[in-house]
Amino acid sequence: MSTVKIGNIDLGEMPLFLAPMEDVTDPPFRYLCKLFGADMMYTEFISSEGLIRDAAKSVKKLDFDESERPVGIQIFGHNIDSMVEAARYAEEAKPDLIDINFGCSVKKVVKKGAGAGILNDIPKMVKMTAAIVKAVRIPVTVKTRLGYDEEHKEIVEIAERLQDTGIAALTIHGRTRTMRYSTPADWTLIGEVKNNPRMHIPVIGNGDIVDPVSAKYFRDTFGVDGLMIGRAAYGNPWIFRDIKHYFVTGNLLPPAKIDERVSISLMHLERSVAWKGERTGILEIRKHWGHYFKGYPGFKPFRIRLMQAETTGEIKKILLEIRQHYQN
Repeated sequence: MSTVKIGNIDLGEMPLFLAPMEDVTDPPFRYLCKLFGADMMYTEFISSEGLIRDAAKSVKKLDFDESERPVGIQIFGHNIDSMVEAARYAEEAKPDLIDINFGCSVKKVVKKGAGAGILNDIPKMVKMTAAIVKAVRIPVTVKTRLGYDEEHKEIVEIAERLQDTGIAALTIHGRTRTMRYSTPADWTLIGEVKNNPRMHIPVIGNGDIVDPVSAKYFRDTFGVDGLMIGRAAYGNPWIFRDIKHYFVTGNLLPPAKIDERVSISLMHLERSVAWKGERTGILEIRKHWGHYFKGYPGFKPFRIRLMQAETTGEIKKILLEIRQHYQN
């Protein structure tokens, strides 16, 4: 198996990508995923309009630590001029690449013709991509879906047209804009794109990679160059380590023990508070608590206390109680 390169970025064999997720993949969480073996990460997706208006929330999302590299900044929007300006703005933050979000299925984004909404206008999608590739000096990649809906699964043609604009890699989520997450991802068309003799850029598959076994199945069955993991990494940064171990040895690692869950939770808390300040850091990490300890019997009272805690000291005390409780 050959190594995968995006521009001059060498990602090794079968790299694992952390998907950009709004309000989840901030620098503290990305740091943990990197620690456990994520090969490439992206910022949360950033509104082009917010970026060029210098909106504080959008600009803050440009932050990343040198230890995260290689890292991409992902932008979305519906206006070509604004997207070009945002790409240039993002390039000044010195990421390794710019990623264009043509995959977000959130209604308010799609309604404006951004994210997966642009799949209703393929010529505009191609024109926007070409303009961004021309505007920046670093590699440009795209993340998109199979098509807008069941009647328009046009990804094989779209992939060729996007490649012709000069993008350096393509990530495909195996659903259309209208498919629900409860419907299994359809990887057959991702495989068709990868096996299209005209395609020469890396093709990364995304959708329903939930554990090492599913990762190996999608890798072996569809021949993609890399795998992107989204929701399965939430509260589970260990997934990158587990998948890599399984690829090499064929053996499954046991789930992370309570000691490791607590120590990683503490690290996440400390980095979150250091990055955002105590109040915001505590508020924004609350969404992670249930995921870190998912499946532990009788965890609900601890979760309620974690959700109500207002200081770093309180949370640390509860986390240590959790460790003691589940070790006994």
